[in-house]
Amino acid sequence: MRHVIALDVGGTGMKAALAGPGGELLHQARRPTGRDRGPDAVVAGILDFAAELRALGADRFGQDAVAAGVAVPGIIDEEHGTAVYAANLGWRDVPLRALLSERLGGIPVALGHDVRTGGLAEGRIGAGHGADRFLFVPLGTGIAGAIGIDGRVESGAHGFAGEIGHVVVRPGGIPCPCGQRGCLERFASASAVSQAWAEACGDPEADAADCAKAVESGDARAVRVWQDAVDALADGLVTALTLLDPRVLIIGGGLAEAGETLFTPLRDAVRRRVTFQKLPELVPAALGDTAGCLGAGLMAWDLLDTTDPTATPPEVTT
Repeated sequence: MRHVIALDVGGTGMKAALAGPGGELLHQARRPTGRDRGPDAVVAGILDFAAELRALGADRFGQDAVAAGVAVPGIIDEEHGTAVYAANLGWRDVPLRALLSERLGGIPVALGHDVRTGGLAEGRIGAGHGADRFLFVPLGTGIAGAIGIDGRVESGAHGFAGEIGHVVVRPGGIPCPCGQRGCLERFASASAVSQAWAEACGDPEADAADCAKAVESGDARAVRVWQDAVDALADGLVTALTLLDPRVLIIGGGLAEAGETLFTPLRDAVRRRVTFQKLPELVPAALGDTAGCLGAGLMAWDLLDTTDPTATPPEVTT
């Protein structure tokens, strides 16, 4: 059976899969990145993991993988296949595409940004399936975005497209590591909500999930923290939809796990802010933590497939 290797590299762990022609995950595995041993060890771990997947696929399906896709965090140069910088992994200018291709017997390899790769999967086979324009925004440690156009994700002229987390929503507000003050991710990311709730309730171990539960129980302090985050998020999203006019707005990441505790007030807040803009459908992400692997697999197939990427794919089993 024809298959590809898909790798999703995070700050602390790696997910890998063998993906079939319809994007389905035929085999999945996980392991730590080993970042505590330094950037060279992380790269070696990625190469070893991919080689193990290649051997497993050859044994199980009787042939080698035909391509590979890898999603990584940080700044990447997709054109040259270079992982330029990732603070969490400590690497700079790693020619990851060339290294992986060499390790995997010369097969073609696609390299993508982790959020854009997850967005590719959500847009093509997940919550945005069938939409010609979508915006995927995961709310995690930070906030980034993936701009989907006709089945593909826009990376921008320099690889920075979709960085909605650094839209200033509170001028002169909390300093951001990017150098600005008042960036969206300083108010509406899961980590920002965790910090705000920990300070409000006096428990340094409290997190965003705890805040959501307190909101559901009617805690006035939690409601204030939550509403501040929702209002900031709505301000950022309205800026994005004014510029991009997406048909579907997909919200994922840890904060989205609160379900309607997030989506009901967020839809209301966005609706109150739009004037002439067309209100997009605002939906939760559908693929969970498999999105990165699914997207990496789709990138790999795109290297080989010349058919219309917006064509209806087979049902995907995750």
